[in-house]
Amino acid sequence: MPNTSARPKHSRRTRRRRREDPAKNELVSSSLESAQQCLFNQDYGPAFAHYLLVLHLAPVFKDVAKDSFRFTLFKWAEELDSVGRIQDLFDCYEQALELFPADEVILNSMGEHLFRMGFRDEAAGHFHKALKLRPDFPEARENFYRVANWLVERWHFLMLNDHGRNQKYQQAIQKAVQSGCNTVLDIGTGTGILGMCAKKAGAAEVYACELSKTMYELACEVLTANGMDGCIKILHIKSLEMEVPKDIPQRVSLVVTETVDAGLFGEGIIESLIHAWHHLLLPPQTGENEFREQSATGRVIPAGATVFAMAVESAEIRRHHRLCVSEVGGLSMAAAGELRSPVSCSMEPDDSMEPYTTERLSRLPGGYKSLTEPFTALNIDFNNVTELEGLSSREVQRVFLPVIQEGEVDALAVWFQLHLDEESSLSTGPQEDTCWEQAIYPVHGTKGFVLKPPDQLIVEVSCRDAYLRLCSVAVQRDGREIHLDKSPEPRFSGNPTSVPNPEAELCSALAGLQTGQNQTKDFCMLECSEMALLNNQDYHQRFSAAFGKLISQLKVSCPNQEQGPGVQSNLVDDANSTNSSDLMYVLDVSEGFSLLSLIAASHGHVKAYSSVEKHKQQDVLRRLANSSNIAQENLEFWLNNMEDEQGMLQRPSREKLWTAIILDCVETCGLIRQKLMEKASLARCLLEDGGQIFPQRIVVYGMLVESDMLLLESAVQGHEPTLGFNIAPFINQFTVPVHVFLDFSTLECRHLSESVELFVLDLMNVNANYTNREVKVQATSAGRLTAVPFWYQIYLDHEISVSTLSQNSHWKQAAAVLQQPLEVQAGDWVCLAVKLHKSTISISAHVAGISESNE
Repeated sequence: MPNTSARPKHSRRTRRRRREDPAKNELVSSSLESAQQCLFNQDYGPAFAHYLLVLHLAPVFKDVAKDSFRFTLFKWAEELDSVGRIQDLFDCYEQALELFPADEVILNSMGEHLFRMGFRDEAAGHFHKALKLRPDFPEARENFYRVANWLVERWHFLMLNDHGRNQKYQQAIQKAVQSGCNTVLDIGTGTGILGMCAKKAGAAEVYACELSKTMYELACEVLTANGMDGCIKILHIKSLEMEVPKDIPQRVSLVVTETVDAGLFGEGIIESLIHAWHHLLLPPQTGENEFREQSATGRVIPAGATVFAMAVESAEIRRHHRLCVSEVGGLSMAAAGELRSPVSCSMEPDDSMEPYTTERLSRLPGGYKSLTEPFTALNIDFNNVTELEGLSSREVQRVFLPVIQEGEVDALAVWFQLHLDEESSLSTGPQEDTCWEQAIYPVHGTKGFVLKPPDQLIVEVSCRDAYLRLCSVAVQRDGREIHLDKSPEPRFSGNPTSVPNPEAELCSALAGLQTGQNQTKDFCMLECSEMALLNNQDYHQRFSAAFGKLISQLKVSCPNQEQGPGVQSNLVDDANSTNSSDLMYVLDVSEGFSLLSLIAASHGHVKAYSSVEKHKQQDVLRRLANSSNIAQENLEFWLNNMEDEQGMLQRPSREKLWTAIILDCVETCGLIRQKLMEKASLARCLLEDGGQIFPQRIVVYGMLVESDMLLLESAVQGHEPTLGFNIAPFINQFTVPVHVFLDFSTLECRHLSESVELFVLDLMNVNANYTNREVKVQATSAGRLTAVPFWYQIYLDHEISVSTLSQNSHWKQAAAVLQQPLEVQAGDWVCLAVKLHKSTISISAHVAGISESNE
């Protein structure tokens, strides 16, 4: 090999100036000029190509052209994204990163595109690289926090903080290894903790597999930190793709796994274990080989499970899965047809539906009522491959459940007992102190039917596609079966409603004329949060009142315009008026399904633009418009004729400015929507004189609390290693400062202060806004300040508002969790530094000194 450190013999030549290449220089100069001209003309594709050529040929221009190159890249990427040229978009970013591999802004931007496309692992990698290059880069940090919630779900922290669960798994693994199971495979290793338990117990060979790239990389770091990277072979692969000897040299005697969800089978444990028994595990211990050594036979931890279920009544579950009101914002819902959530269980698999969702019953707002005793729905032996393979072909089991309390059945709640071995088990029941939630199988077809003793609820249980399926099908009462999908009309809750007009009744009757063959499919599906929004009568009524006030104000300021709610019989004449220039124009840019545009149109003399995109949902709005005497031409679906959503907040062609623009300001999870203030700034420019943004203002409120639960959900707690392993520093990298989807009404916490105003966002007055605020809060009780839960008072106008903390709110709450708990005494003043950066709220705290307290 040449001596690369030796000095070159002809050193003078290295100091000579390189000979200029006139042709190359001319090409660089002309390409740079073309790039700048194309950029000026907003022709971003050619501009990007010219910049690439310039920077490849003349890297000396990198520093000078970096900002223009970035701008061109981002604009061209937007265009490619809008026309669906996704591969070209990512190719452009790859080319850009070849030129600027350490550009944190480009890395962050590519991560944002990856995240929007669903490539969460890859997005996290780009955000992480950007943060390593620039730790104080706020956009990358916020994006990393956002993706961290997806990649490392909060239950990972709860499970690692669940000492009882960890010890039981460790003991079961230790017992199996010491009885002779000396080769182990950990399927879905996560942090690697179960594989490390096996190695610590004395297993000769340990293998592990993990499908998530993020968790695989985290597990590799954990193994290295614990000195086991050479002892445990970890594979970034799905266990179903593993083979002997390609991936592991021989079959193993023990598989350990916890690839179970709240519904037991949702993470594919049945399919994984069938494959493992056929391809990765030694044969199970049977009567023929019961005297063979453990090392010559295979087994699984957990050994099996028992599934339990009971029928429950819960208003909280009900309002997220079916329509509970007959009127929304003055609109009769009779013509809407059947609306339901995408969570619905039937005996036949349906790819468009999820059979269950999850809830922690002990923290369910409003609680729940048990209508039946718990019953055993299923027993399964994970060490019996024949039983595993026959699960999907089991006959449907009909179970008769005596009703113990009167109530409306809203769901079947499901939990299980996981048998680690013949002596040890874990329960996920609602009364247990556990990290687990329960599976919830909503019931859609009860139609307000009330169960009462001595009724018997008939439930069908099956596992057609290796998912546990439970359906409430009928009630046995007085010796006859009453099918729940043919029961009486619903008893609507909420405020008294008006009698539907004849047109609404006719639409409702026509909607009910369905053939039996298509009846189960003829419904409109709404997300659970959209269903809860629809059931939020208070919100819609207040919006209608606020919009009515706006109409009245405009009528006073423009007396020549005949505007106003008017009598129902005159609405059609008003709406069909040839003088369309006098119409008021309302744009609703809410995310997902929204009735607000229709409620605005119902006031008369309004042309409403809705952002609802799905065709079945548009049909619902058309039926409701028709039944409310709203002319068809006065309801438009704005996005039907748009190729680029970025143009959403533009005025309609040939029309005047907007009278009202409705913005969707708060995400269901409890956070301010991204880019809200940018949208509000654009919306203000598009309003006519006297026009209004709904809502006008958002006030953020918060409270000091002590909550161990929030700490357990945010990070691995304590200084002691988890089962003796150093895991916390690695998984705690994915700690996020703000927790979302909280139900503050049921959060386990102690209130340490009264509620206090934290921040104000004014969507109509840009000069009233700020980005930082210091708030002083006096502690009313002594304790450890661990978090500041926050919520919003949304002002639709100066007087009318709704709270995201109200009992019927479809919004959840969020909480800023402090990095270190803060000891406070009653009477102490706590200074909160509240910051808003691009719609993201952050809060830090310290106890005020004497001088600060006196200010």
